[in-house]
Amino acid sequence: MIRLETILTPGRSLVNVPGGSKKRALEQIANLIGREVPELDTQAVYEALIAREKLGSTGFGNGIAIPHCRLQGCEAPVSALLHLDAPIDFDAIDGAPVDLLFVLLVPQAATDAHLELLRQIASMLDRKEVRDKLRSASTNEALYQVVLDEQNGQ
Repeated sequence: MIRLETILTPGRSLVNVPGGSKKRALEQIANLIGREVPELDTQAVYEALIAREKLGSTGFGNGIAIPHCRLQGCEAPVSALLHLDAPIDFDAIDGAPVDLLFVLLVPQAATDAHLELLRQIASMLDRKEVRDKLRSASTNEALYQVVLDEQNGQ
């Protein structure tokens, strides 16, 4: 089983990210992944995320979105976690603005393992105490650590 901490890095866990709009947030994600994972093209990541949002918002409710997509050229799953400096409208199912974005990019030939990752992320973020911990993390390292602790059942 793939574990979240193997696809998320401290360098892809960011606090106080300027939000602004849904489009802007997805641009930030694409830029971050383009910097951190040089083999992935920033523009391709952005376009794939936008295309996925057009199928239906990845805003899950409770101020959370899980932007995810299959990506050509992506060899292994890549994740990123952003806490925005202010909530933004994300067309979430509950209508609430979003400030936590947990991103998942998977290879084009996505498998059950990738669906399992999505399920892991969703069930972790379903818990209020986890959301509170993520929102109160003041540094990138602290944000990453919340996910690590959750994965290790602490």
